[in-house]
Amino acid sequence: MTVNRTYLSVDLGASSGRVVAGHLDDGRMVTEVIHRFDNVPVAVREGGREVLHWNVLRLYEGILTGVRLAARRRNVVSLGIDTWAVDYGLLDADGALLGNPVHYRDSRTDGVAAEVFTHLPAEMLYERTGLQYQPFNTIFQLAAAAGSAQLATARRLLLLPDLLGYWLTGVAVAEATNASTTGLLDVAARGWSAEILLALRGALGMDLGPLLPPVVEPGTQIGTVDVAGLPEVPLVAVGSHDTASAVVGVPGDGDFAYISCGTWSLVGIELAEPVLSEASRDGNFTNELGVDGSVRYLRNVMGLWLLQECVREWAEAGEEIDLAELLAQSEEVTALRCVVDVDDSAFLAPGGMPERLAQAAAEAGEPVPRTRAEMVRAILDSLALAYRRALRAASDLAEREISVIHLVGGGSRNELLCRLTAEATGLPVIAGPVESTALGNLLVQARSLGDLGEGVDLTGLHRLALASAHQELTRYEPRGGRADWDAAEARLR
Repeated sequence: MTVNRTYLSVDLGASSGRVVAGHLDDGRMVTEVIHRFDNVPVAVREGGREVLHWNVLRLYEGILTGVRLAARRRNVVSLGIDTWAVDYGLLDADGALLGNPVHYRDSRTDGVAAEVFTHLPAEMLYERTGLQYQPFNTIFQLAAAAGSAQLATARRLLLLPDLLGYWLTGVAVAEATNASTTGLLDVAARGWSAEILLALRGALGMDLGPLLPPVVEPGTQIGTVDVAGLPEVPLVAVGSHDTASAVVGVPGDGDFAYISCGTWSLVGIELAEPVLSEASRDGNFTNELGVDGSVRYLRNVMGLWLLQECVREWAEAGEEIDLAELLAQSEEVTALRCVVDVDDSAFLAPGGMPERLAQAAAEAGEPVPRTRAEMVRAILDSLALAYRRALRAASDLAEREISVIHLVGGGSRNELLCRLTAEATGLPVIAGPVESTALGNLLVQARSLGDLGEGVDLTGLHRLALASAHQELTRYEPRGGRADWDAAEARLR
């Protein structure tokens, strides 16, 4: 049986990828995961050290497999791609990729930001880009690559979703939501900043302007898929930064905040205009572009990366790990016994996470977790505390009330984390959908093809997300006082 008019979402996360099919049925988007595949980075020795790369050809193979599987039994009418942000590939004059893209967790950007800030003051960069400082932002990755043979040879720079789209269609563009994470985009003009590009050329000798493709907005039909064995359908520019698609897939209305929780947690609110104040920069908030001219005002929080790394290390050491059982055991641990700053850069790199968490606790004067359950509880308590801090700051800086939190993505399955977030913030938490990113991706495609009717704006997309996901949503009400959370926050200060 063939399902009519199927849209395909390619959603790549930091640890896995998936191809998700969607079709409209009675005013809702019905989704099905067609194919999942791992995303495993590879370290390669270059110039005397190991450099961490994305295995982008393996990811592309996973995409092709998923699209072919879907096309065998569905009437595929469009395709959209979203991935994580900041990382890029370089193409030569023939359009060939100049090496696998470097992973944002690679150490090549260590200390680079300080050098860039001597030429482009942090205040000026924030005024133009509205971008949260992260040591791996694209601008710092490019500064780290200044003078390299690869960058000198390059004739085109494409962010990851745009690179994959180029391989599918032959058309090179920069989708706006992902481009806004580079540190090269003027957030108000929603286009490349001539001022920043000129300053980089003068200070670091990098003439990046000719490398950058035209910026397109979500909903643009980029080109037609032109790969043997794949359906010849339009590739639609969705919110190609996965968080941008995840926010479209939030089933909310009114004064809601969102937490898109996976390897990273993106914690923020949806605005019509950027917040570019010095207080906002000092709070390390980012103004990333969203769908329909919106701004995703948020802060990156380290997310479930800490838990994922601990579980991986325990498993590699030969220990039997049942995550559900481990979470149940952690519920019995004394609440807020140990909290750490999950956003400490000490937690950014892979490897040795349990030891680094124990060291951070000791240095902060916190009780050091001795068991796996204590370690997990420390991570989840600390995450909920980080969410509380981020949401309070976002509300204050944007002068926006928050009445409910929507926690979407893989973390919405973690009942303890959802409950702790409600307790920490004093706000109800609505968990789900798990596949919010794919849902937002699919809804933008359907609207681009005219299948949602006339006049469906961003609020309408949120309502469609609610209609599509209402059966999998769980509501967590805050309970108990916040005095213990106040005390834990004071300890962290």
